[in-house]
Amino acid sequence: MIGYAGLSHLGIVSSIATAAKGFGVIAYGEDAALCDRLNRGEMPFFEPELEELLTSNQSRIHFTENPSELSRCDVIYFALDVPTDENGVSDLSSLDKLIERVVALASNGTTLVVLSQVPPGFTRKLAGRIERLEAGRSLQLFYQVETLIFGRAVERALYPERFIVGSSDPQLQPPPKPYLELLSAFDCPLLTMRYESAELTKISINMCLVSSVSVANTMAELCEKIGADWSEMVPALKLDKRIGEYAYLSPGLGIAGGNLERDLATVVSLANEFGTDDCVVDAWISNSRYRRDWALKVIHREIISRAANPVIVVWGLAYKQDTTSTKNSPALFLIDALKPFSIRAYDPQVVLSGDVGSNFFQTSSAIEACRGADALVIMTPWREFSSVSVAQIRDAMAGRVVVDPYGVMDASACARAGFSYFKLGSPSLGSNCD
Repeated sequence: MIGYAGLSHLGIVSSIATAAKGFGVIAYGEDAALCDRLNRGEMPFFEPELEELLTSNQSRIHFTENPSELSRCDVIYFALDVPTDENGVSDLSSLDKLIERVVALASNGTTLVVLSQVPPGFTRKLAGRIERLEAGRSLQLFYQVETLIFGRAVERALYPERFIVGSSDPQLQPPPKPYLELLSAFDCPLLTMRYESAELTKISINMCLVSSVSVANTMAELCEKIGADWSEMVPALKLDKRIGEYAYLSPGLGIAGGNLERDLATVVSLANEFGTDDCVVDAWISNSRYRRDWALKVIHREIISRAANPVIVVWGLAYKQDTTSTKNSPALFLIDALKPFSIRAYDPQVVLSGDVGSNFFQTSSAIEACRGADALVIMTPWREFSSVSVAQIRDAMAGRVVVDPYGVMDASACARAGFSYFKLGSPSLGSNCD
């Protein structure tokens, strides 16, 4: 039996994926109402294909608010998502409490695995705490790197590229049989290393991703200025073996979602603590903030400087497609910056609550939001947006500006319809564009 403690996004997805591999699973969380919903097959958040996966494996997984049920498990994962503040700093207090509660109930011989997002050094310190809590029991502790991606969580959980597992000493502490059987069921490479190496590997993966994004954003801006097209250049870069076909080279509106920001903050903190150089990380953070405002700059130049009381449409509120998360979403920064103006927004999954501003209105469809508007800004590349015809948009809007950072719409069709069209990394098109 495999146990999961912590029913946030990470714990729910991971526990269902484990059940899908044929294992019996007990998933614990404090919220009894949430457990009831999950036991009925209802998901508390949107994640493509996850509800269907739960339904097809319902007989193998049980969600419970009773932590003592985890005592039946051979392996227990700590899988609570760790929240971050506005600076990307993690709050580990809830995870610490969860661990203490579960360790006290774990049976002799249980394997404990930290799957949550923790800073380097956390797991070894935890191992010392567990030694004091064992009370005659034999408990082994491991750290496993999680690589879930919002919107692709099911794919990543079922078909991982590799498992990265940290232990106190990888030569003296190999994964015990129940844990190894679980990992082997996913049929991917297993890399074992010491705790600190595994924890830092997770961060290093994200640093490489941030580096690629920063390069793409920097060069995409140059493309916009000199008439080059980044999308034409990317295939050439991916054919260079030093870069590779899977390199992430899509320009974007800065880093969002919380996880990359967490790792950047961790590297800065470690650099300050140990006196190492973090100038490149500072540059990445600066570049991210700069590119986040790309759409705002276009709107100011093309609309606000020319119209007294413009109506601006924002398609997409989530920080990326196929998720309901708005953590550090560029769309929310844009809406906040445009508060003096009339904003109409639409997102197929996200409904904003709270005080967004008296000039903000959220509609129930993409075209409804466009009626009488001066400009359309597509801040999240939801697939449904590409199915809206340019003719429909033209007929609904009063103005003729489309800001499409991710290239959701057909650029040539927009230009032919009389729109001024703006996309990251490409020359502007249309009647008002030089």
